[in-house]
Amino acid sequence: MARKKRKSRAKPGPLRRLWRWAVKWLVRIAAFALIWVIAYRFVNPPITWLILTEWVRLGDIERDWTGIDDISPHLARAVVASEDARFCDHIGFDIEEIGKALDSNRKRRRGASTITQQTAKNVFLWPGRSWTRKGLEAGFAGAIELVWGKRRILEVYLNVAEMGEGVFGAEAAAQHYFGISAADLSRVQAARIAAILPNPKKRSASRPSGFVRDRARQVMGGAETIEAEDRDRCFSAR
Repeated sequence: MARKKRKSRAKPGPLRRLWRWAVKWLVRIAAFALIWVIAYRFVNPPITWLILTEWVRLGDIERDWTGIDDISPHLARAVVASEDARFCDHIGFDIEEIGKALDSNRKRRRGASTITQQTAKNVFLWPGRSWTRKGLEAGFAGAIELVWGKRRILEVYLNVAEMGEGVFGAEAAAQHYFGISAADLSRVQAARIAAILPNPKKRSASRPSGFVRDRARQVMGGAETIEAEDRDRCFSAR
């Protein structure tokens, strides 16, 4: 009795092979990104794209990594009040602010980036406004919310955010503007540093313009509200 010949499987076409190759590399890249995120949960980011480019442009920068326990809680609350008042309540994306931004953008440009998104952009990505970068930012933002937690996110943000030309992080800003450590910043000084964000190259915390003074008063009031309403619970040590 003759044996039936086993039918050979048809080789996948070029499109299927390309799809398999793309999926394989996407999985590898995602795994690498996750390992990167996990590493920075425990290891302080040594440099960012913006810090590197400013270092090259200026020849030097001011930066001194400082743990969140050694940064004035006035500054932590002021930055949250200024940049992301619902920081403790969202999961990396402030849907309410995104809605306002979409509505407002019909008339004028308005941002809606949370501190989580800004941290993801500063640490892992490059400056810019492309949809590719925004998509990657969303992925990293979700990952650091899951892996780092709020307190670590704010700690990293307070150490990598640009707070003057060539000035990065809370300690460098405190020394640059007021000649003191970040731990010793008063409510007014902290509010003035927060008030120069997100345009620190054109504003000064130590020589504030009328706009910065007014903005600092608003920030200080917002920070007091955040403290009174316990909206600093996710990052405060108290």
